[in-house]
Amino acid sequence: MATASVAFKSREDHRKQIELEEARKAGLAPAEVDEDGKEINPHIPQYMSSAPWYLNAERPSLKHQRKWKSDPNYTKSWYDRGAKIYHADKYRKGACENCGAMTHSAKSCMERPRKKGAKWTNFHIAPDEKIEMFELDYDGKRDRWNGFDAATYARVIERYEARDEARRKYLKEQQLKKLEEKNNKQNVEEEVSDDDEDNDALKVDEAKVDESKQMDFAKVEKRVRTTGGGSTGTVRNLRIREDTAKYLLNLDVNSAYYDPKTRSMREDPLPDADPNEKFYGGDNQYRVSGQALEFKKLNIHAWEAFEKGQDIHMQAAPSQAELLYKNFKVIKDKLKSRMKDAIMEKYGNSATEEVLPKELLLGQSEKQVEYDRAGRVVKGMETSLPKSKYEEDVYINNHTSVWGSWWKDHQWGYKCCKQTIRNSYCTGAAGIEAAEEAADLMKANVARKAASEEMPTPTEGKRLATWGTDIPDDLVLDQKKLDDALKKEDKRRKEEKDERKRKYNVKWDDEVTLEEMEAYRMKKIHNDDPMKDFLH
Repeated sequence: MATASVAFKSREDHRKQIELEEARKAGLAPAEVDEDGKEINPHIPQYMSSAPWYLNAERPSLKHQRKWKSDPNYTKSWYDRGAKIYHADKYRKGACENCGAMTHSAKSCMERPRKKGAKWTNFHIAPDEKIEMFELDYDGKRDRWNGFDAATYARVIERYEARDEARRKYLKEQQLKKLEEKNNKQNVEEEVSDDDEDNDALKVDEAKVDESKQMDFAKVEKRVRTTGGGSTGTVRNLRIREDTAKYLLNLDVNSAYYDPKTRSMREDPLPDADPNEKFYGGDNQYRVSGQALEFKKLNIHAWEAFEKGQDIHMQAAPSQAELLYKNFKVIKDKLKSRMKDAIMEKYGNSATEEVLPKELLLGQSEKQVEYDRAGRVVKGMETSLPKSKYEEDVYINNHTSVWGSWWKDHQWGYKCCKQTIRNSYCTGAAGIEAAEEAADLMKANVARKAASEEMPTPTEGKRLATWGTDIPDDLVLDQKKLDDALKKEDKRRKEEKDERKRKYNVKWDDEVTLEEMEAYRMKKIHNDDPMKDFLH
């Protein structure tokens, strides 16, 4: 909540103010109080909560958002319905020609039409109505319940109650008629049982009548006249009513603070109650236990590590922060155990100075052994053979041996086909022969390559052509002629760019040397070359 003062604040004060606002929004701090002692909603935007400068507000408040100026001319009273002020004895000039009242004309008269030519008497003249003029405010003009008298609704209730009473009376009469008809046809013994059944039926009918007056909010009906289908109806019970709300645990005003916006209560509402019988102990109880406590320690470790110069950020790289925290805990445990061992080595441990006998150390086991009367072992001392994690004696993919039956060059494989790839298809003897031939061919290629590397062919500083596809073995370029051809190609390109330097008498030479062809290829710009923009 923004304060009313506009004094200068330091960066630290501004940061504390922002943290306080965030805590109020999260329900961790009590809301701000205005001049009248009312709480200010922390979720109100600042442009609404901050008062203008010309109001000179010393404390935060929301009075500038309310209408503090009241017009004395406005009133909340209403017209006096049906009030009369004067009853004349004879007809007055200018009065209503129909009823004789002075407060309205004959066009707007609501009385019974008067017969033409009838004499005016005191009985025919209607009294004058009470006319009032009120100056209502904006809300008073638009209030549809202004002037409503709640006492008049009692007549509606009485009418409906009388209707329901008449309905119940009629149903009882119908049931009694049915009982009388049955009594006339049956014996005295059967009448007793029939009376009980009829009474039960009567009670059931009365219950149905009572239930018909109630709205079934939990009933869900199928839509049949909509394109989307679905269900309609109202579900009234949106939550379990047995769960007591937090603010109802302790109705004392000075008890734990409850924030209705975030539905949070930090402190324990019943601190003196028995902890074994207490179900809720405040939101702080959950913040200092379980995974919330571990997450809090992780945040504290990230802050402290960042202050000490380590590149760690909980929000930017949460996985990195969690991994560093785990490594930190492992290193911390190692240091603690190392320190403990050093102290025990230096000062000793009196609790473990007595050496236990080997009979106690090696003679105890968790296995259950059964003996017979003669002292022989019946059950429990059988030696268990270690089992492999692989299925034994299971041949797959046409293999005749299991995986791991062959070993070569630090690799396991199948003995039937000598393959080192697990779950491969067996190739049999043909695969073994092909593998040996491939190995021999590879050894020959390696030997030939090693021999070629030992005897390099001297190039004698000659440069081979790189243009074309078919290059003869005896093709050798002259370096000096190649340099001259490159200079000539640069000169020709400059003339093509600048038409002013082009000569009139152009001499063409159809003979192209190998050096000129190489120079043209080297200077040519290829469209698919990614470095073409950097060539000059």
